[in-house]
Amino acid sequence: MIAHTSAQLIIGPHTKGPAENIEVRCAGPWTVHGIAKLARQLEGLSWPEEGELVIDCSAISAFDTSGAWLLHRTLRALEKRGRPASIRGLRPGFNSLLELVMSCDVAAEAPPVVAPRLLTRLGQAAWSGLLGTTGFLSFVGESIITLLRSVAQPRRLRWRPILHNIQIAGFAALPITGLLSFLMGIVIAYQGADQLQRFGANIFIADLVGLAMLRELSPLLTAIIVAGRSGSAYTAQIGTMKVTEEIDALRTIGVAPQELLVLPKMLALIIALPLLTVYTDVTGVLGGMIMARSKLNVSFDAFLERLNEAIQFSSFWTGISKAPVFAIIIALVGCYRGFHVTGSAESVGKQTTMSVVQSIFLVIAIDAMFSVVFNWLEL
Repeated sequence: MIAHTSAQLIIGPHTKGPAENIEVRCAGPWTVHGIAKLARQLEGLSWPEEGELVIDCSAISAFDTSGAWLLHRTLRALEKRGRPASIRGLRPGFNSLLELVMSCDVAAEAPPVVAPRLLTRLGQAAWSGLLGTTGFLSFVGESIITLLRSVAQPRRLRWRPILHNIQIAGFAALPITGLLSFLMGIVIAYQGADQLQRFGANIFIADLVGLAMLRELSPLLTAIIVAGRSGSAYTAQIGTMKVTEEIDALRTIGVAPQELLVLPKMLALIIALPLLTVYTDVTGVLGGMIMARSKLNVSFDAFLERLNEAIQFSSFWTGISKAPVFAIIIALVGCYRGFHVTGSAESVGKQTTMSVVQSIFLVIAIDAMFSVVFNWLEL
């Protein structure tokens, strides 16, 4: 016999016909009070290895969820050992509680994780990409509507945020964009110097540096730097505001987040990025001039004279015309990812990374499309 202050178990042989059954009689209240001692006694109980187990619960006077859980746990442990047991004599109300506990336990068991097949993963990726594309296009459409409404009513434009963003995204970016463009001009001139020197075409270094910087590298390099610098900042700012529920507060007081947060950033980049592109054109050509003088003995006057002959206005215009498009892409992608933050610091970091990657990808893709169009137009 195993005794308990408020409940007890009695185990012993009970012969019924030719087979011997092992009967366990549960008595007393099986409630939360004292259930810990009873659980320890059940764990230390030595169950017989032979004979059919029968648990007689007719003597249980009180039964709550704790008792039902303990009884169910014991039944499961016996099943795992290959010694299933049957219950007898449990009152209808107590039996209903036991069945409820058993059903909840089964529902709580997670099904085995099965890795989806290749076709399933492809379908999920395609569907996710389609949803992301439609969501971004909806965001672009909403931003354009906000822009048109503000242009129709200029008093709605918030000039202070626009000027602030021009200072942050434009003026503050002058050192890094100028330095990288200057170094890029040096690299292009250095790489082309050896090849031009072989054919005695030193002066054509001006054509190489000028066309490469003005048509392609300056707008592309500037857009990539601004995407990593300002686009990520837009995502982090709006994402943090969403985490702190400032976006919801703006909607509550009747202020449209698109008009306050997205439009000033987009207009500021549309103004700042072309100016930065002109600045990087100058610094890139300057780097090429210095390398041409030191490597090919091409003087500054000769370089500028040849540059004036080689560069047409269309070459300068093709580079500048890309900058506003790149600015719109960077601003919209950065703000769109900021609005997709789900409410945690981890989500802010994830969306910021996605913002930079997607902005740079779209900038390069649009630049390739510009190249195809300009070639078709013979510009």
